[in-house]
Amino acid sequence: MLIGLISDTHIPDRAKQLPLNVLDAFKDVDLILHAGDLTSTDVIDQLEQIAPVMAVQGNMDRVNGIDLPKAKVLEAEGLKIGLVHGEVYPRADTQQLVYLAKQLDADILVSGHSHQPKIEKIDGVLLINPGSPIVPRLADRTVMLLEIDNMEVDVEIVKIGSPVCSALDFDQYKRD
Repeated sequence: MLIGLISDTHIPDRAKQLPLNVLDAFKDVDLILHAGDLTSTDVIDQLEQIAPVMAVQGNMDRVNGIDLPKAKVLEAEGLKIGLVHGEVYPRADTQQLVYLAKQLDADILVSGHSHQPKIEKIDGVLLINPGSPIVPRLADRTVMLLEIDNMEVDVEIVKIGSPVCSALDFDQYKRD
């Protein structure tokens, strides 16, 4: 199973739309997980034209009145994946993220909030943060690809350039 991971898109307050390279990166995925701070559900609508989307609420989504769950758990190929925004302070504090994963009984925890990509295994939990394709903090613009095959996990960081796509460009990425 190939899963696209994205977080902290902040559309339309930080950008008008997703960069075209995000659509390129996700063109073959089976599922997309958005770890919050969409700031508009239009992001879900756009991504759902490529693959099914699961999303959770980030701190900026609450501010914008977007009603999404704070956490979700899904099973993929025998592994439990927890999805949260990861609103912990200090940002990206791994002890608190591991604790959240343990609460969700997750083998893998996908979170956002820090706007910085990270892949780290701690206490048996794989912590993944795809960063932000729009507003990174001291990092490149990124998304990630998570591949799970027979309980083997591979995570790839995909660097995203800055060009955005037009509506005409987006049509070529819609799933059949």
